[in-house]
Amino acid sequence: MPPQAVQHYENFPVASWLCPAKWRPAVAALYHYARTADDLADEGDHNPTHRLQCLEAYRQDVHRAQAGLPLQSPWRNTIAAVAEQANRYQLDWQELLLLLDAFEQDVRFTASGETYRNMDDLLTYCRRSANPIGRLMLQIMGQATPSNIAASDHICTALQLINFWQDLSVDLPRHRHYVPDSVWDAHHLPPRTDMRHIPESAAQQVVAELVEHARECMQQGAWLPTVIPGRMGWELRAVVMGGLRVTERIRTLGYRSWLKRPTVTRADGARIILRCLAYPYRR
Repeated sequence: MPPQAVQHYENFPVASWLCPAKWRPAVAALYHYARTADDLADEGDHNPTHRLQCLEAYRQDVHRAQAGLPLQSPWRNTIAAVAEQANRYQLDWQELLLLLDAFEQDVRFTASGETYRNMDDLLTYCRRSANPIGRLMLQIMGQATPSNIAASDHICTALQLINFWQDLSVDLPRHRHYVPDSVWDAHHLPPRTDMRHIPESAAQQVVAELVEHARECMQQGAWLPTVIPGRMGWELRAVVMGGLRVTERIRTLGYRSWLKRPTVTRADGARIILRCLAYPYRR
């Protein structure tokens, strides 16, 4: 049986009013497709075997949808909705499947306690867990040029990394470890270090380094909103500035996000709007 629906807090806008009405059904379908699969991997009290079985059933229905066959899983409505948009906009089905690869990897890593050896391994994971969303969005908008895709990959990877570093207080109790072993090595700490059990100053240095890396990654693609026309360009500005604002919130916590998860407030929302109006990044 599928898990119960979960209400999610989101720091980043999803299919907001800035998104043109003609694209909103596609954006919403894509979001719910990814969110549902992520919940299968992450929410509830199911064991890893059950989670992987659900994700495999989900994957098989995606293959059926691509082939135009009847869907059979409990999530058929969600998959049918994204399939309709995939056919309408000629989306790359492989990008949709890469998301499922990432969620399955999450289940296996969490169950086994496996960690990422280095930052390259973590970025490879982001290529499957985050970058497909940006690529699919560009396809929906008819803006999937090579340079735009490269910039989008930087933004999506940065958002994924920022999400990791703001969620440390949530992930550590779940035995989900995203800090690469090479980072611990660089700080002369043993692999799989738990930030809750080391000197605070050492943990702060690690988080500060990771957050700065994510900011730099974001800035490499931050020019993209300036070449995306209309309201979607403004939507993307808000995503970029919202992500960067979360990094500032982590900094305000003294980089102690393993103790408390930062949130974006209404006051932050106003600040993000002002920064969008004075957007500092250009190609």
